[in-house]
Amino acid sequence: MRIKICAEPFEPWHEVQAYQQSATGMAGKFGATSLFIGTMRDFNDGDDIQGMTLEHYPGMTEKQLEKIVAEAMQQWPVLDALIVHRVGDILPNEPIVLVAVWTSHRGDAFDASRYIMEALKSRAPFWKKELLASQTERWLLKNTDGYL
Repeated sequence: MRIKICAEPFEPWHEVQAYQQSATGMAGKFGATSLFIGTMRDFNDGDDIQGMTLEHYPGMTEKQLEKIVAEAMQQWPVLDALIVHRVGDILPNEPIVLVAVWTSHRGDAFDASRYIMEALKSRAPFWKKELLASQTERWLLKNTDGYL
């Protein structure tokens, strides 16, 4: 398992390929890889968005993400998982989050990947501030479904 929080843009396909190549113990053991890539939209709640800032609590965020992956590993036979998440200033169309899950079978990969992503959205300590086209800023609140 690897959890990576980064302040710079990342290329999801490169992250997956590099991680999979470094995890030599998985060779031949997985039959499915499920990927989720979340990118920044240029709209939200009927407003045009020019950018956003994501903040996190270093140490606490990584621990919560590790806990979420561990929960998924208890529910499904996950061989390995990777989460890469951006923080800092983000522009539309830039990747924000990557969740990759490796399992023996596709159903487990899909289910575990969705579980991790949904738990990340509702429980991981990230704070989002949007910059609207009007040049005003707004903080978004989280609830159990993610950001309001």
